[in-house]
Amino acid sequence: MICVLLLAAGEAWESPAMADLEAHPGVVVLKRCVDVDDLLAAVATGQADVAVVSLDAPGLDPASVAHLRRHAVRPVAVTSALPEDLDAREHAARLGITALVGRGELASLPRVVTSVEDVADTRVRSDVPGGDDAPAVDPAAEVGRLVVVWGPAGAPGRTTVATNLAWELARRDVAVVLADLDPYGGAVAQQLGILDEVSGLLSASRLASAGQLDDRFPSVCRGAGDRLAVVTGLPRPDRWREVRAAQVDQLLERSRRHGQVVVDTGFSIEDDTGSDVGGRPGRNALTLAAVEQADEVVVVGAADPVGLTRLARGLVDLRERAAGTPVRVVVNRMRPSIGWSEKEIAGMVEGFSRVAGLHFLPEDRSGLDRALVSGRPVTDLGDSPLVDALASLVDAVFPDHADGGGQVSVRARLRRDRTARGAGGDRRATREVRQVKRSKFRKP
Repeated sequence: MICVLLLAAGEAWESPAMADLEAHPGVVVLKRCVDVDDLLAAVATGQADVAVVSLDAPGLDPASVAHLRRHAVRPVAVTSALPEDLDAREHAARLGITALVGRGELASLPRVVTSVEDVADTRVRSDVPGGDDAPAVDPAAEVGRLVVVWGPAGAPGRTTVATNLAWELARRDVAVVLADLDPYGGAVAQQLGILDEVSGLLSASRLASAGQLDDRFPSVCRGAGDRLAVVTGLPRPDRWREVRAAQVDQLLERSRRHGQVVVDTGFSIEDDTGSDVGGRPGRNALTLAAVEQADEVVVVGAADPVGLTRLARGLVDLRERAAGTPVRVVVNRMRPSIGWSEKEIAGMVEGFSRVAGLHFLPEDRSGLDRALVSGRPVTDLGDSPLVDALASLVDAVFPDHADGGGQVSVRARLRRDRTARGAGGDRRATREVRQVKRSKFRKP
């Protein structure tokens, strides 16, 4: 039994195509979709096998077709043009659709639906101008890990953790893409001192719709240092409607080919009830799309009674959304005045979810204030317990790029020497710290 979704976009062929499909044995039409967003929402249920779409449907783009294929739905395009029309064939090829039914061939639609086979997105059509010269994508090429930084409501420090994770990794000479996908108003650009009127996320969305994101990906990124590329977020929270989940999927896939990927997301992972009306994407679709693709989710919670309560509830909700994806918990702003030890908090966290690791970041209000005012990551402002904790977090999240000793901080060397040489080593290590600090701040 082949289950079909139909998107005719008001074309005259819709009624006869519907009748032919329903009359064919082994074919069931699940739904007649009103627009592309409705189609993409129906695809996410996992019940469809084939999508019959109008080639000229408004909003149908390569990102939408890629979204169909990721859900194992094979696209078949119908056009009112003649089957030998070169423009129609080129249009279908740009979208990534190989099965095309033209004018006069509508009666063959059921046969095409039952026989169409999926093809890899990297296949190059020789009948498309420039197809022979287009570089083929190597499916075995190495891609970066996708780490999503998420946390419950209440500003627990998601953006701070994401920004410093990416910056510290780039400092280790690793190519990194930092993407701001917070639909409620991201702050990555502000934290890094990037003043730009053009949103990288909105630019990527438009390029994905035009099928040009792969070629023009560098244009949506802002450089922050030699190895860090930043995709800035929404300029205003109300513009989340301009980005679809399928376009986010394409952006993240392209970012993986650039290097390691760190994503800053919104706080909510709930389904939007409004998305069921007319098939429009929900506001949380950006966050959900990132979580769905993540290789690991770093969950940030605040170290206070309210923050820990929200963290516990968030871990339960995330367990349903990210089944099988490793989850690492970061308890932020840890301070003695709370009255709870790390062991007590660890017991609480482990009681709600099985985690890949648990990390504590100490409170450093003055350091974070200086970082925000200067538009620089806190890891770039000198040594501190918070910087050391962030470096350890990077080692755990990206073990292939762990700092093996070439750039160990002064405090880390002090702890290492204390362990290795005892009290005598303490005095020598302390002198080493003072010498390093004097050399750092000595005027030329």
